[in-house]
Amino acid sequence: MPERPLLLFPSPTTADRENMPSGFGRFQKPSKARQEERLTPKFEQLQQAFNARRAELLQNTQGTEPEEVLVIETVGSVGDFVKAVNHIAGLEWMGEFELEDIEPDEDFYVDANHRDKKLSGRLYLVMSNQQALGQMLSLWNKYRKAPAFKFDTGLTKFRDVFLQLKDIRRWDVQDRLYDTKVLEYWREELQNNPNRVVRFETELWYRENRNDQHNAQHRFSQLVTQSGGRIVAQSIIGGIAYHGVLAELPAQEIRHVIANPDTELVKCEDVMFFRPAGQIVAGRGGMESAAGDDLQTEKSLPVDPPLVALFDGMPLENHDLLKNRLTVDDPDSFATDYAAGERIHGTSMASLIIHGDLTDNGHPIRSQLYVRPIMKPQNWIHSPRPEAVPDDVLFVDLLHRAIRRLFEGDGTETPVAPTVKIINLSIGNPYHPFEQTISPEARLLDWLSAKYNVLFIVSAGNHTEPLHLDISASDYNELQSVECEKVVVRALFSDIRNRRILSPAETINGLTVGALHYDASTFTPISGRTNPFQSIMPSPVSAFGGGCRRSIKPDIVYPGGRQLFDTPIQSPVDLKIPSITVSRYAPGNKSASPSVTAGITNAESYSCGTSNATALMSRAAVICYDSLFQLLDDQRPEVAHSKFTLPLLKAMLVHGCSWDDIGEKLKQLLSTFGNGVKVKSFTARWLGYGEPDINRVLECTERRATLLGYGELSDGKADIYTLPLPPSLASQTVKRRLSITLAYLSPVIPKSWKYRTAALWFEILKTGATVNLADDRQDADWKAVRRGTVQHEVFDGEKAEPFIDGATIQIKVNCRKDAGNIKSPVPYGLVVSLEVAEGVDIHIPVYEEIKSRIATRVRTMVTTSS
Repeated sequence: MPERPLLLFPSPTTADRENMPSGFGRFQKPSKARQEERLTPKFEQLQQAFNARRAELLQNTQGTEPEEVLVIETVGSVGDFVKAVNHIAGLEWMGEFELEDIEPDEDFYVDANHRDKKLSGRLYLVMSNQQALGQMLSLWNKYRKAPAFKFDTGLTKFRDVFLQLKDIRRWDVQDRLYDTKVLEYWREELQNNPNRVVRFETELWYRENRNDQHNAQHRFSQLVTQSGGRIVAQSIIGGIAYHGVLAELPAQEIRHVIANPDTELVKCEDVMFFRPAGQIVAGRGGMESAAGDDLQTEKSLPVDPPLVALFDGMPLENHDLLKNRLTVDDPDSFATDYAAGERIHGTSMASLIIHGDLTDNGHPIRSQLYVRPIMKPQNWIHSPRPEAVPDDVLFVDLLHRAIRRLFEGDGTETPVAPTVKIINLSIGNPYHPFEQTISPEARLLDWLSAKYNVLFIVSAGNHTEPLHLDISASDYNELQSVECEKVVVRALFSDIRNRRILSPAETINGLTVGALHYDASTFTPISGRTNPFQSIMPSPVSAFGGGCRRSIKPDIVYPGGRQLFDTPIQSPVDLKIPSITVSRYAPGNKSASPSVTAGITNAESYSCGTSNATALMSRAAVICYDSLFQLLDDQRPEVAHSKFTLPLLKAMLVHGCSWDDIGEKLKQLLSTFGNGVKVKSFTARWLGYGEPDINRVLECTERRATLLGYGELSDGKADIYTLPLPPSLASQTVKRRLSITLAYLSPVIPKSWKYRTAALWFEILKTGATVNLADDRQDADWKAVRRGTVQHEVFDGEKAEPFIDGATIQIKVNCRKDAGNIKSPVPYGLVVSLEVAEGVDIHIPVYEEIKSRIATRVRTMVTTSS
């Protein structure tokens, strides 16, 4: 137990929640006459398209009545529109997306003074048959002809939709193909092997009715068979509204689709998206390794069952650093396809989780590491072959089976690792960057995290494509380090759209980790290699975020190794990552590795990227969990094994974050890139909440007190926590900081743009000393931090504030329903720290004074209750 352990808040007082500000502002809409002029032709075109499609289907072997998904685009939102849709027989709600950056026009704009300001809105997706479309057209015609037309009960929301409707159209070929990168994937596959059979994933519209699911599957399967292909696998997961099909087509048919996408297969109304198959790849390029230090093997072996699970490639089980430390579970027999020298990524990730960066010479974790291989070597002519999720399985289905096996088992089996609390996913799909729609993989993580009370720690993803610099090679090579950093950073931000987080990094319940350009190794400059950042910065390969509903993503950044690039010799400059990505030479994070020489079992190597940062963060999570469990088991044993530990752990992992030096550096580098708001937004998309200092949540100091709170809330309810102020801080002009972190795991509703069922957030109640003690809000935007499931805020202050002994800060944790009704109270964790700057001559025993007042408050509450 540390000398100054973390403190536990007394039980909070209950209250009604505060109101959360609305997300939509006012905007100008066209007149009713103008809407009639704009929209009547669109409705007529829809009717004509339905008639034409019906005639087309009657001529082929399907002979079925058409159903098509209508895309209803509005400016602003229409609350409860789903209820109105469900009042029309033949209409089925398919989902909704949030729209950002809608260009204003003569019909929709903010106001006369802001005609160039972009708007936001919704994309509603509705499955419709001919009869339902006819009823909707009837509503439109009655509405436009009679201004006072009264809608029937339940249909009034259609009036609001008609007023705000910007466009209405069919879900078409472009939606299914062009925004999913599947065409690029097909071209690449055919270029590598012109005659191969090409596999791809298809996400069908999820239908609630099982007969509709079966019919959709049958229609799509028929079209694939008629095109000379076959169905490889399928999966239906109702909890995330997912219906996926893995199919394959001969090369000539794929070429035909690329040349002319307007085929029956692509026009199939049951299809939502075509996607590349597999593509979860871990590691490209060659590998070098060197013999390691035998002293590493003398460290103590684990004594506890698995706390963290690694879903990755197959590790080298007999490596000296991993031997007797792993629980490998391989029900799919992926290991049979692995040569020892190909077990690169899983070996490295396991090593980093267990031992940390070997350069730091840390202690191994006390628990076994559960490993489930979900990748194996691809068929490739070069050695070692890259590791990837096999292309004969749906990744969502594989992931679902792997997670369920931990806590429920497969079939009649018992759970294989029910003690697991953390699951590490150091993988990402380069063909599925996040944009508006949450991937099935991320939906799965969010659903199962709340179901099983487990924390997923997920890599943000790497972007290893060349970085184009608008400078000559000779000028770049002459730059001083600060100027070099400025050129690289601005090039990265100019290409931010192509460097987004990769699926499943957009998970709202998981903790998404970006990489810092940092490691503890020492190295001399390498000929032919350039280091773009001399200072600690986010890694140039680390993906940029912005998550669901513009929430903070990645959540955090953590050391992922310094990434060197080939020194440019040609102009214009394209910085490229060397072909050897796992090397015997620093820099990078040092970890266990298979050897290029047979029989060596202690090889080590260096590597970089968000995979490393994620593995190191999972290790930090284990250390935090052990500390948290010890604290709770000692003081509140009834809570140690409860539903509150995971939300508390999640809050603890983020709590030590701040932008501080890195944020200030980025502000300087981007000072002329845009206004202050834009720079802050860009910084959050790369840095998240910042780098966590884990030591800050393991123990307190004389000048820093950290308190933990926990509870559960339902819609409309709130808990109020009282933080006593240390009297020695009264009227002192010293720098102080108040850090508050709230975290929870929300159930999700996958067809809603709001997505999370519950919205929890905290506010500092502005009474007494609370107002000015620390009121300078730092780092990320206060609205953005409330959009996910982690709210982390840092407040600074140093103005003298008089208060008497007994003064407090009150923190109110609120809850409201978001995407739907909250069926059971949502557990949360709260971490609060109050500290004063080190090096101040005045004696301010923050910890002891808060601890004594917390103890007094607990005794008072116990006496009162008895």
